Amino acid sequence: MKFSKFSHALSKWAGSAKTFFIALLLILVWACTGPFFHYNDTWQLIINTSTTIITFLMVFVIQNTQNRDNDVLHIKIDELLRATKDARNAMLSLDKMDQKELKALRKEYEALGDCETLTLNEPVPKEPSA
Repeated sequence: MKFSKFSHALSKWAGSAKTFFIALLLILVWACTGPFFHYNDTWQLIINTSTTIITFLMVFVIQNTQNRDNDVLHIKIDELLRATKDARNAMLSLDKMDQKELKALRKEYEALGDCETLTLNEPVPKEPSA
């Protein structure tokens, strides 16, 4: 199994309510055992080490999933730009621009947005059916 498939499946599992409640239950069990172990250093070390290891590994899983989702989103936006007649195809290669160029382009779009007003309660016009 590829790491990306594994990380995608693991991130879905880790983000579920069931996993959250399992983690919460484990913490409650750990907390309840405190008096039995007299709250000693080993008892504290168990939760500290466990959470540190899990957090360290999850960083890589989450980053891989975010990278994949980001790539998918960019491909979808690129396809919309490509299919839109009035869109500038140069927008398909924004990732090759440096920070200064991107900032200038952002200002251009902000200026376009400043020319328009938005009314929140106004219904959105529907496109005529073909």
